[in-house]
Amino acid sequence: MQLEAGALQAAGSQVPSDEERRPALREEHVDVVVIGAGQNGLSVGYHLARKGVKFVILEARERVGDIWRSRWDSLRLFTPARFDALIGMPFPAERYSFPTKDDMADYLEVYAKKFSLPVRTGFKVDEVTRSGDRYIVSAGQTRYVAGHVVAAASSYQKPKIPDFAASLDPSIRQFHSGVYKNPGQLNPGSVLLVGASNSGAEIAMDLAATHQVWLAGRHPGHIPVAYNGYFAMRLVLPVVLRIVFHRLLTVDTPMGRKAKPQQLSHGLPLIRVKPQDLDAAGVRRVSRVAGVRDGKPMLDDGQLLDVSNVIWCTGFRAGLDWIKLPIFDDSGRVKQYRGAVEGEPGLYVCGLHFQHSTSSTMIHGAARDAGYVADKIGERMRAAAR
Repeated sequence: MQLEAGALQAAGSQVPSDEERRPALREEHVDVVVIGAGQNGLSVGYHLARKGVKFVILEARERVGDIWRSRWDSLRLFTPARFDALIGMPFPAERYSFPTKDDMADYLEVYAKKFSLPVRTGFKVDEVTRSGDRYIVSAGQTRYVAGHVVAAASSYQKPKIPDFAASLDPSIRQFHSGVYKNPGQLNPGSVLLVGASNSGAEIAMDLAATHQVWLAGRHPGHIPVAYNGYFAMRLVLPVVLRIVFHRLLTVDTPMGRKAKPQQLSHGLPLIRVKPQDLDAAGVRRVSRVAGVRDGKPMLDDGQLLDVSNVIWCTGFRAGLDWIKLPIFDDSGRVKQYRGAVEGEPGLYVCGLHFQHSTSSTMIHGAARDAGYVADKIGERMRAAAR
């Protein structure tokens, strides 16, 4: 018995610690790590592949396009198919039709396969740091060491919800527009949508048939023509999307620099839904929500709304706080010019709201911004090789 006890004690002393049980970190060296396999990350990948650069694209979700599949059920793109293609591959739909969210998701998945882009799904990036002149991208048990990193995860990562939302009566069902799927998620009774830009207006139309809808917020303006009419499709939209949003309203023009703060704080004008559409559907438009009183949402004129649901259509924060580097200004935005981050040679962003122009967060703007970033990476690699 003494011999057996001694043997057991000896064996017990060799039990590995928690630290020893963890899988060893796998390290991989590449030229570029692209974070995010949406339209921006895939566009960057397209350009890098043509430069012969060794790179990987890390995508947190299980399938390319899942970010689109997660949106609300009835969502259709604001832009017709002729403006929804990425560089090198036409969108497979009638050019004046409005693709569904799932059409867009499937298109992105096929695009990645068509160009054999090195996408690794299920890799959520935990942090980006720097060691000397190399960047360290940590994703689970894998550590990527790269001379260049492109954060192509767009501006829509973390929902913005005001602090006073916590004071709403617990019986009120409330959530952010980012998790809205369909009317079945709501309690019976009326619903308040806080935020009157495109998402708020579109969701209001989706709910109007089943709920009394209140839409609160400043009207952001709208395109004053029938959106799907012949005149709009063939003249107005090309001018607005390709000339005004893409070329006139940029950080390099006085008009664009004046428009940028307004768009960053209030969003774009209504593209598809018109005020008369909301009125015809029975949506009640009211002023902005200023706070909560007695557990009910309160408008800035002091009116209380007795509603059963609140959907916060209040936008998103960039959610890039996993980049552990001093790249943010006092407002929390990345200090950058056309995607090149100030003070961090080799670090880039792609897909930020008004990164270069109004079109930077639109699908048709992805190719230009991605091409600029890829060209800067190529210039930097050539300079290092001299």
